[in-house]
Amino acid sequence: MLNNIKAAIFDLDGTLIDSMFVWEKIDVDFLSERGIDVPDNIGKITEGKSFTETAMYFKETFALSESVEEIKNQWIKMGLIYYQNNVEMKPGAKELLETLKDNGIKMGIATSCSRDLLEAVLDQHNLHKYFQSIVTSCEVKRGKPYPDVFLKVSEELNIHHKHILAFEDTVAGVLAAKAAGMKVVAVYDTHSEKHTHELKETADYYIISMEELLTVESSVG
Repeated sequence: MLNNIKAAIFDLDGTLIDSMFVWEKIDVDFLSERGIDVPDNIGKITEGKSFTETAMYFKETFALSESVEEIKNQWIKMGLIYYQNNVEMKPGAKELLETLKDNGIKMGIATSCSRDLLEAVLDQHNLHKYFQSIVTSCEVKRGKPYPDVFLKVSEELNIHHKHILAFEDTVAGVLAAKAAGMKVVAVYDTHSEKHTHELKETADYYIISMEELLTVESSVG
């Protein structure tokens, strides 16, 4: 899997960290406070959208009086408690980061999360030392499934896409990385479990846990 790979790019939510439950709760709490029921398909509709794109969707769809920035700020306030205290890393994730670092593989993050929440969880788990590039979808023109965020990280790492392995947990994320010309590992998450077949069909590899890759040091080259 890592033959001829010089860099790895990771999604954050649902890939490196077990955090999708946070957004399910925030959606319910945020909309219920406004007397709005959460649509059954809200997760699929907003999958891959940047933080800003998602706030724009909420404002337009639910006719919210708040500005996009006000919506985002409320979500950040609601999410910070979790990201600072209650969000754990996925099994094997930190060990894999350490293994890749030890083998000279450059690493980056390409996420739809907000910069504030991203920084909170990186601080909580002492992860900054692993990454040479961290880009959110709000910092590029288009969110996933467009390739913009992956291309930006690739540019900052100064590694050609054909030498990059991307890790994603959603179909939109896999499509974004594939559109950027990268090999993609789809990582199981309970939030995207119902899309397992599509993930297996779309990604180059599918794993249940990053623990499966912890013998990677013998295959790096």
